[in-house]
Amino acid sequence: MHCQFCHHEQTRVLDSRLIDNGMGIRRRRECLNCHRRFSTIERSQLMVVKRDGVPEEFDREKVIRGVRRACQGREVSESQLKKLAQKVEERLREKGTPRIDSNDIGLAILEPLRELDEVGYLRFASVYKSFTSADDFAREIASLRREISAEEPPAG
Repeated sequence: MHCQFCHHEQTRVLDSRLIDNGMGIRRRRECLNCHRRFSTIERSQLMVVKRDGVPEEFDREKVIRGVRRACQGREVSESQLKKLAQKVEERLREKGTPRIDSNDIGLAILEPLRELDEVGYLRFASVYKSFTSADDFAREIASLRREISAEEPPAG
C-alpha cells in the first residue's frame, strides 16, 4: 500500500476492523517513511457476468430497482426492498466466488421476494422466467400454492 502523503511503498497496519456487516475491512495504517497515519477501506468485489459476457460490478441498487418495479402499487416499503437486496447480495457472496452469472441474481431474488410479496413475486417471475401465456402464470400460481400449503402446519 502506497502512502497517500509521500507515496512511499511501505506502510504498516496498526488496526483492522470489519465494517458493513463484514463486507469490508477498515485498516489504520502508518507510513514507514513519513510516519503519517491514514485509513483504508478494503471491499471484496463481486463481479456479475452479464448475458453478453461483459463483467460489471454487482450493484445492490439494480436489485432494488428491479424489485421495486415488480412491487409497484404494492405495500412494500423502501426498507423492505433494501433488506431484500442485502439478503440477495449475502446469498451471492456465500457462493464463495468473485464472479457470478446475472441469471444467479434473478434466482437469488425469487425466494425472498416470494416471502415479501406474492404479487411482486409473480410479476418478477413472469419477466425473469419469460412467461409467454396465461398458462405460465397458472402453473406458477399452482406451484406457489403447493409451496404455501406445504409450509402450513396441519390443523388440529
